[in-house]
Amino acid sequence: MSLFPRILPALALSTSAPADVNPIAIALFLVFVGTTLFITWKVASRSRTRDAFYTAGGEITAVQNGLAMAGDYLSAAAFLGLTAFITTGGFDGMVYALGFLFGWPVLLFLVAEPLREMGSYTFADVLARRLSETPMRIMAAVNSLVIITLYLIGQMVGAGQLIELLFGLPYALAVCVVGVLMVVYVTFGGMAATTWVQIIKAGLFLAGAALLAVLLLARFGFDVGALVAAAEAGTPKRDAIFLSAGLAKDPVSFISLVIGLVFGVAGLPHILMRFFTVRDAATARLSCFFTTAFCAAFFLLVMVIGYGAVAVVLPDAAYRTAAGALRGGANMAAIHLAGAVGGPAMLGFISAVAFATILAVVSGLGLAGASAISHDLYGRVFGNASERREILVSHLATVALGALAIALGLIFKGQNVAYTVGLAFAVAASANFPVLVLCIYWRGLTTAGALVGGLTGLVSSSALTVLGPAVWVKVLGHAAPVFPYDPPAIVTVPLAFAVTVAVSLMTRDATGDAFAGGTTRPGLRT
Repeated sequence: MSLFPRILPALALSTSAPADVNPIAIALFLVFVGTTLFITWKVASRSRTRDAFYTAGGEITAVQNGLAMAGDYLSAAAFLGLTAFITTGGFDGMVYALGFLFGWPVLLFLVAEPLREMGSYTFADVLARRLSETPMRIMAAVNSLVIITLYLIGQMVGAGQLIELLFGLPYALAVCVVGVLMVVYVTFGGMAATTWVQIIKAGLFLAGAALLAVLLLARFGFDVGALVAAAEAGTPKRDAIFLSAGLAKDPVSFISLVIGLVFGVAGLPHILMRFFTVRDAATARLSCFFTTAFCAAFFLLVMVIGYGAVAVVLPDAAYRTAAGALRGGANMAAIHLAGAVGGPAMLGFISAVAFATILAVVSGLGLAGASAISHDLYGRVFGNASERREILVSHLATVALGALAIALGLIFKGQNVAYTVGLAFAVAASANFPVLVLCIYWRGLTTAGALVGGLTGLVSSSALTVLGPAVWVKVLGHAAPVFPYDPPAIVTVPLAFAVTVAVSLMTRDATGDAFAGGTTRPGLRT
């Protein structure tokens, strides 16, 4: 029995009937959108050059970039999904949160500084600096677009279902609103507007989670022991909610999940792109440190909120239907908790913040996808395009990605799409992380090794996920999976490393080591 299918119901947003419309949530959401659109308008005139559009001119400070990366990384699924998983699965949800967190020290100590020193706009610049440019950019762009597409599915469907549940708007309209806003932010504001959307969202996110945790603890007289006792009494599992069920029942899938989460962070293209928005490598590392601190604080708050939902929401009949399920599904546990401890105003605030997170994440994904198309493919592979034409292509690519995001959101409506988030991490950990780390630290890497290894990680992680329990059984309806573990990172990450090293050793004499001792290729920002 795989662990991941048991996680998916907690991470997939519910498709229950819409709840009563909350005017506070709508008002706060409109304030957020209005503020971010004003910022986009203000910075639009400064986003017409390549540096400004892709990296905000490298003028983002360490604290700003730390907040922006946290805003880019922490999605509504991290808040609603992890709270739900702790509510329904207990300790395993906490381990899942730690898996998300532990990827940041990997970025901090292995990737942050060398990535900023060797690249300019995308992580493909790092590969192209050391190895043959055309195949590396094509591979990096393909990997990035696959990861971004998988991420977009989950975010768009989550946005549609969240608005449908909380604001009473039709699902299709909600998906279109998110897609259009993404296009506006990225096309007119570039990285500067996207950064400020993410900073504002991260600040609201952390403040909302902290306020919710404080109101919750105040309900128990700030006695953590009383909260723990109430959580134990609030579920039929009793003290089992503080024990790991997944690690004992399926340790291989559990370890595979952690591998995918930890190493997947260092392969996400929209996260890696943020390291080029600061002026130097030291600032890049410092901004990663701040992101780690912000994420650690957030996940600590989520653990408190998750067990608080067990203590407050689950025993309360007002939040349950006749069938005994949470109204709106388990993912609405955090929303219900906000209403229970803070009333309609708090419920509206948390609802608006949850949706704002989706806008921030989608904007980052859109910018990363547009950069892969305009800079890596059009600007460098298909010719050394002028700066003006490259920016024009990035705008067109953003519109195309917005249309694709809307289409995917509509196509996958009602489906359990949470597995796409896990697949995105598995693909990033398998396809991007091994090649990037070896490119930075191993002088023996060759173009052939990086190309074959990266494609091996991409194909194997995608194929084994389809053949695994989350898709083969839960989505396609087969009786048993072809591949038993979900996600497949425990196999695909070592496989990608091994293939990259083996092919590099076999082709080293033929291609040699392309490392030029710090030589910068033409067109790369130094």
